[in-house]
Amino acid sequence: MKTAAKIISYVFHPLLFATYLVLVVGWFMPRFLLLPPTAILTFAALVFVMTFVLPVANLLMFKAFGTLSSLQMETRQERLIPFTLITIIYAVVATMFFYKVSGNVNFNKVMFIVASLVFVATVATFFLKISVHSLAMCGALGIMIPLNKAMDDGALLWPTLVLLTLAGLVMSSRLYLNAHTPREVLFGAVIGFAGGFFGMLLLF
Repeated sequence: MKTAAKIISYVFHPLLFATYLVLVVGWFMPRFLLLPPTAILTFAALVFVMTFVLPVANLLMFKAFGTLSSLQMETRQERLIPFTLITIIYAVVATMFFYKVSGNVNFNKVMFIVASLVFVATVATFFLKISVHSLAMCGALGIMIPLNKAMDDGALLWPTLVLLTLAGLVMSSRLYLNAHTPREVLFGAVIGFAGGFFGMLLLF
């Protein structure tokens, strides 16, 4: 069970949040991304590099220089500097997409919401430790639910239900691994869902 919980935590790492969103929305609601279907994988790869590879490279650098004792960043204090840097990276990426991929206004808005969630997670970490896994999963859920209203054929219903199940699975895994307390998981879930849901209502 512990191995399964670890695998779930890695597969649904918060930094993969943006990439998974592009793949799911691109597959089930391609017109939302304003891209031809043939360009979805290429675009997802670009998002993956910007929102996963770059932050992970910086985390590995922190680990190499001894700033981090573990990539799991188990203490709140250890998260402050890496989270701040990741927030800067996401802000730069969101700005870059806004100016360089200006035609894809829908994704740019979603990327702004994602960057905002990263910022909120960082600010929250200065005061308390929260589960960023639950923040990311529930943030994605908060984004997906309003998108369902835009689909007449209900194409996003099943992906949203699967996401809801996965969110529960990820949060349970974090609790099983003793990585977070129920309070930390709950705070992450509430902050993530509120940010994703109300961000969509405000921007769309």
